[in-house]
Amino acid sequence: MAHARIYQQLKNAMQSGRARTDSWVLEYEPAEAKRPDPLTGWAGSGDTRAQIRLSFPTLDAAQAYAAREGLTAHVVAGPEKKLKLQAYADNFMVGPITF
Repeated sequence: MAHARIYQQLKNAMQSGRARTDSWVLEYEPAEAKRPDPLTGWAGSGDTRAQIRLSFPTLDAAQAYAAREGLTAHVVAGPEKKLKLQAYADNFMVGPITF
């Protein structure tokens, strides 16, 4: 029986937007360890399921797919989403001024 991991997309660290952070991703766990290729030295394995990455709109949809396909899936909880509200002028605050 294949094992899978279900997690929620994280915010891209290079951008401030939160596009596609509501989607859930199902990835297969590696079935075998990667080993270096003797000719090139690149790491690889014969496990082709490591290349599969499925996106779902909800957690329930991802879990239903895993159950339908006979996968044992565990859900990895993502970080709590925090809303940071600040005024534009707060970007230029130095701190309290003391004389």
